Amino acid sequence: MAGHFAELIPEGHSVLDVGCGDGLVGRLILDRRPDLNIAGVDVLVRPAAQLVVTPFDGRRLPFPDGSWDTVLFCDVMHHTEDPVDMLREAVRVARDCIVIKDHVVRGLLARPTLRLMDFVGNAPHGVVLPYNFFTTQWHHAFVASGLKPVDMRTRIQLYPRWANVLFGRLLHLLRGATSFAGRSGDAAAAAW
Repeated sequence: MAGHFAELIPEGHSVLDVGCGDGLVGRLILDRRPDLNIAGVDVLVRPAAQLVVTPFDGRRLPFPDGSWDTVLFCDVMHHTEDPVDMLREAVRVARDCIVIKDHVVRGLLARPTLRLMDFVGNAPHGVVLPYNFFTTQWHHAFVASGLKPVDMRTRIQLYPRWANVLFGRLLHLLRGATSFAGRSGDAAAAAW
């Protein structure tokens, strides 16, 4: 996943990794893109985090308006009680763009598969699991939070071929967006 993010984030950006967990994704992005400055926030700050992690309440990001170039979410939005409010917070602190990788429900077995994946990956860490997997709601959530989608990918190779049959399919969504507010929106769109 870090490789996909590394392709999308514009050069030299400061990046806030929301819900960064142990910071592994951010660290892997930095390994590929040392020009970036990445820090994280999480409701559960882990002692051995691989990034500087600031605690937050899961609702309001503890930073001033426009304090980060890019805000990044990797499999986090479905853990929030109100994904639209979380997107609005990202818009508030992002100067340039927002990058989201999350899940999407497509097909008969999608929801149980995603619930299983989420439970196995997160329950042992005490992560809240409201299972807010969006379907077509993604577009509406972006518009409601003042974002203009500029890139969307649904065929993302994340797993070995055998595992992709079970857990890949079209269950993942990677999307880049820029703010309608005009904070460097044209530059962000050009970079994507």
